[in-house]
Amino acid sequence: MTPGSLGAALRAARSRLVQALGLDPSVAGLEAQMLLGHVLARPRAYLLAHPEAALTDADQAQFDTLLTRREHGEPIAYILGEREFFGLTLRVTPEVLIPRPDTELLVALALTLIPEGTTWEVLDLGTGSGAVAIAIAKQRPKAHVIAIDQSGEALVVARDNAHRHGATNLQFLQGDWFAPLGMGARFDVIVGNPPYIAEGDAHLFQGDLRFEPKAALASGAEGLDAIRAIASKAAQHMTPSGWLLLEHGFEQGAACRKILAEQDFQGIYSHCDLAGHERVTAGRLVGTQP
Repeated sequence: MTPGSLGAALRAARSRLVQALGLDPSVAGLEAQMLLGHVLARPRAYLLAHPEAALTDADQAQFDTLLTRREHGEPIAYILGEREFFGLTLRVTPEVLIPRPDTELLVALALTLIPEGTTWEVLDLGTGSGAVAIAIAKQRPKAHVIAIDQSGEALVVARDNAHRHGATNLQFLQGDWFAPLGMGARFDVIVGNPPYIAEGDAHLFQGDLRFEPKAALASGAEGLDAIRAIASKAAQHMTPSGWLLLEHGFEQGAACRKILAEQDFQGIYSHCDLAGHERVTAGRLVGTQP
């Protein structure tokens, strides 16, 4: 593409993305602006206010490279190296799941349970980029948050994100679910966004999911293996009246309620996301000491 104005480059890029990915033109236009803004280190408002400004050869070449990556389906979050979550700009790499708006519901529900100013113990299982743990730690600075992931590469990203946002009340551990914890570790709230897609689900081979770590996405024939594993051990690490909150697929609410009931959880409920789908299921072990 011959270098030209910002406006011309954005129009051409929008057309390329619509044709390659079948995006709605408005979405394609937004993505083009995000990519060009990244190249120029300028906000979208600047691009829209200066459509006549010229691109240098170097900027055009870099823009073309990023567009080609997006045309091949690579998630824009990985191309830009960041994603916003709960008001925080987080670094993301192909070693971590891309934080999604649906998961903000998990954070919001946890915050309704954690009183402000309390020194509650909070555990985040399968932390990935650290999105959930960091959001909770920032909103409840007196709480002590532990975040666990089995991937060392993911924890490098999570620790960097915590450092960037000054989340000092947060500790990271590596291991499989509860394994890194001592037998006496007890938590007032346990949250998790575990893998919950069935291993044979066609969606794993479509869209952004093709590029994301499979270990963070798929979990058994029904997608419920990780949820069962967490629910079966959670009571051993919960305080009396502690809460367990798990994100799951939009058709898994009934199955998750059944899994928690089988482990003697009480007060079980599922909360819907903005689309009206059951997205987070919660339960507590009222008055019991594991």
